[in-house]
Amino acid sequence: DIAGPFMKGVLWIMMPVVTAAGFAIGLVIYEYLTKIQNRSLLRTFLWPLAGCGIGAVAVYWYGPMLIVFGMFAIGTLSIILRELFICKKGNTL
Repeated sequence: DIAGPFMKGVLWIMMPVVTAAGFAIGLVIYEYLTKIQNRSLLRTFLWPLAGCGIGAVAVYWYGPMLIVFGMFAIGTLSIILRELFICKKGNTL
């Protein structure tokens, strides 16, 4: 085992952050190209970060291979909730 316990912990913490960054960057690029609204990357990043974090914690006990499915499922749900929240506030597409 090359990575020690500290490095494994760092990588476990970084997985939801990196996955959420991918979600957020994709959303910002989409909103920029479609000229919907220019929302900040940080505000966009918080939604998938919460979703990916919850998804990672939910399947943590089952092992590292399943964490991807939890982050993807709950991260996607967080994006859907974000869009519903934005539409409800009146900032429609």
